[in-house]
Amino acid sequence: LGFTKQGCDVYSRIVNGAGTSLSVGLIVTFLVAFLGVISGAVAGYFGGWIDAVISRIGDIFFSIPYILAAVVVMSVLSKYASVWTISLAIGLFAWPSTMRVLRAEVLRVKNADYVMASTALGVSKFRILVRHVLPNSIAPVIVVTTLALASAIVAEATLSFLGVGLPSDVMSWGNDISAAQNDLRNNPMTLIWPSIALSVTVLSFVMLGEVMRDALDPKARAQR
Repeated sequence: LGFTKQGCDVYSRIVNGAGTSLSVGLIVTFLVAFLGVISGAVAGYFGGWIDAVISRIGDIFFSIPYILAAVVVMSVLSKYASVWTISLAIGLFAWPSTMRVLRAEVLRVKNADYVMASTALGVSKFRILVRHVLPNSIAPVIVVTTLALASAIVAEATLSFLGVGLPSDVMSWGNDISAAQNDLRNNPMTLIWPSIALSVTVLSFVMLGEVMRDALDPKARAQR
């Protein structure tokens, strides 16, 4: 795949950058799933003022574009820029969509007959939520988290390209694309190869989400 202007092997940088981008994506996905599942399950199952408070907090975070919020956070914490810092900056503002999806599913499932039967038998609300409601509501969240992983990888590359993401000494596709933009006319392949790697990775996770949606929801697959 050639070499950069400094003589670095493009292939080696792409391989090492994949670990950085996937690390950010996995950390963000775990954080988004953790916050989204807990808040969505509690809001949807218990309802009332708990649902109102959690939903309004989610609306506040949802109204803030997480890319813009991450730019602000990383600009303030530029001295502490790392994989964990950028993951927290993205994940703390990207969870409301997962919360909304799970809340809607919990509202649907909690009125099912088996939930009412468990309540009539005197099973505690917490046990019903963990044993019955969550397992039957989690399928759409799995699909959303695969798409969140792709979005997190794109967000990390965007922030690094803008110069507010990972430090320049950290190998990532965003840093490689940013460093290669000045040589676009003389050596365009140093920009094209990491861009292709980023595009293929994101497309792979998007397609994985589509496959998982069909596997977990056969009715939607039949309608298509």
